[in-house]
Order: sequence, then structure tokens, then C-alpha cells
Amino acid sequence: MTIAEAREKCKSLVVKVPRDVLLVAILVLASSASFGLGLSAGRDTAGQGSTLQIEGLQADTGGGIQPSADMSQSPPGVSTGATGQVVASKNGSKYYLPSCAAANRISEMNRVWFASPAAAAAAGYTPAANCPGL
Repeated sequence: MTIAEAREKCKSLVVKVPRDVLLVAILVLASSASFGLGLSAGRDTAGQGSTLQIEGLQADTGGGIQPSADMSQSPPGVSTGATGQVVASKNGSKYYLPSCAAANRISEMNRVWFASPAAAAAAGYTPAANCPGL
């Protein structure tokens, strides 16, 4: 079979398919391909810059770790470290349990930790309706 014969055979098959079905098939294939490429690109960049950084701590001469001066200026009940019963976003108005899926979507830079739900409520946050247990 030559290239010209293969082209004619494909052309005869495409003519049999309705134009709308062909268009939908092309759209589905293109969107699936772009989704797959975006997903793989996201996985590639997720591995970059994911090193653990501890900020606000400095070592003293005795070998222990002391909090830096800017950590002592946090309001009572608010923690900048990943310790606390509830977490909220600096940009949001809801607080979550650390086990909630929505809490995992808050970027590390925007997380605000509270020692208790009462401390979060005192800071103006309300419990998230989609977080079981609140």
C-alpha cells in the first residue's frame, strides 16, 4: 500500500463520519491532551522548591533553639508554626481542622494557626461548613 492509497482510504473513512461527530471527537482529544500536559507540568514543578524551611528560629550558643524576636510579637492564641488545633487563611474568613481537605489547599505562606476554635472565633474567623467536626 502506497502513501497515496492510504490517504485515499483515510479520506473515504472520514467522509462517512458526520461532521459534528468529527468536530466533537477533535475537541475531546484536544482537551484531554491539554489536561494531560498540564497535569504532567504540574507534577514536574511540584518537586521544585519543596524543601523544608523553618523560619523564626535561631540557634543559641548553648546548642538549643530559641524563638526569634518577631515570633514573640504574634497575638495571643495565634501561632505561625504548624502547631494548633485549627488553621485559617490570612485572606479568608473560615477556620478548619488540620485534617480537612480545604486546610491542605491553604498555602503555607497564608496559614494562620490558632490554639483553639475559640481563639479563631475571637480573631473574627467562623467555622467552615464543609469541615466535619467543627
